[in-house]
Amino acid sequence: MESHLGESLSVWWVLPFVGILLSIALFPLVAPRFWHHNFPKVALFWSFALAVPFVWLYRGAALHEIAHIFLVDYIPFVILLWALYTVASGILLTGTLNGSPRQNTLILAAGTLLASFIGTTGASMVLIRPLLRAISWRWYKAHIVVFFIFLVSNVGGALTPLGDPPLFLGFLHHVPFFWTLNLAPAMLSISVPLLIVFYLIDRRLYRREQSASPHTVAAAIGIRGVHNLFCLAGIVGAVLMSGVLKLGSVQVMGIEMRLEGVLRDTLLVVIGLISLRTTSPGVHKDNQFSWFPMKEVSILFAGIFMTIIPALAILRAGEHGALRPLIDLADQPVDYFWLTGGLSSFLDNAPTYLTFFNTAIGALAPGLPEAEAVQRLIQVHGHYLVAISCGAVFMGANTYIGNAPNFMVKSIAEESGVQMPSFFGYMFKYSIPVLIPLFLIVTFIFFR
Repeated sequence: MESHLGESLSVWWVLPFVGILLSIALFPLVAPRFWHHNFPKVALFWSFALAVPFVWLYRGAALHEIAHIFLVDYIPFVILLWALYTVASGILLTGTLNGSPRQNTLILAAGTLLASFIGTTGASMVLIRPLLRAISWRWYKAHIVVFFIFLVSNVGGALTPLGDPPLFLGFLHHVPFFWTLNLAPAMLSISVPLLIVFYLIDRRLYRREQSASPHTVAAAIGIRGVHNLFCLAGIVGAVLMSGVLKLGSVQVMGIEMRLEGVLRDTLLVVIGLISLRTTSPGVHKDNQFSWFPMKEVSILFAGIFMTIIPALAILRAGEHGALRPLIDLADQPVDYFWLTGGLSSFLDNAPTYLTFFNTAIGALAPGLPEAEAVQRLIQVHGHYLVAISCGAVFMGANTYIGNAPNFMVKSIAEESGVQMPSFFGYMFKYSIPVLIPLFLIVTFIFFR
């Protein structure tokens, strides 16, 4: 049904998705007060702009797609984000955090490594608040948060399927768990230069600010809310379990719901509630905890998930859809890297990964069962899968909406008083001049 629908849709159906992206980009810049108070209405407007004509023209097929994306994608996405946000908010790093370039670089490096094992979202939620407290006295803060998004919220998730959803999808489709370690050279080629560039920029700005540096007595680093580390481990375990167990499925509104996914989401809710119940109010207070970032992300991504339906359907239709010219460009590893990455900058990187994953299998291992085809792809054409994986994981850093934790980190930083760059400011001041040259270097080294 989905493939047939994607074949019949024109690119004009993508306009509401473009509309909500432009709203997220422009309203905070030109009408910040209006946006702060009315962003739910804007998201609702674009959702209805898509849903009303979509349901009117395609009836049952449209209702099926809307139900599918919310039951299978959006609700699990929000539950996972809520659980990580709740548990991470109960972990308070204490001690002397002075916001120096050296210390900030160490936090970013630690987060980059941690992201592959508790996910980019988990690492981002655990470390962003300690970092914001450390730099609270600094005059220049936005660049620190932006590089945090680059490294912890994106690039760091490349080493295991737990790091980022596209790699977890690959694991579910017969890519061996430890195969993703093959991404380590490309990850190091980006993360090490990023850390060096960050340190040099931060050191230069820090020298202008040292007169304002607080004079505090050094205190040993410690952790309050230690039990939430076990809750965090429980979240990672629940996600991994859902990819390993096969418990069957049930039908809900004609949508196949995997029981292991339902069990995972139930466990995540329980773990989040346990964390809320057992965490001291003082920890939440010292963490400047509020529900606004979670509210903002869940509402805006509800609009994004609704309006993205035609774009994903067309993309999944492959050569039979309106984006066939784009799909046909995929030939060499360099093509897969930039096409997967370019689309992952604005679309959900998980289905984008899966689209080009299947495109590569069809082109390089045609006619084989999926398990055999994936093994052939890895053994004979492994550099194609490396290119697809790197594009999906790394280039989510190109925009605020390229990966789920990007927008969450931005919202938490703004809630703490950091003046973050606008949607386009982030791209033109940071991601394009900093990341794109590194991606070109990676292309030359690994994918040419």
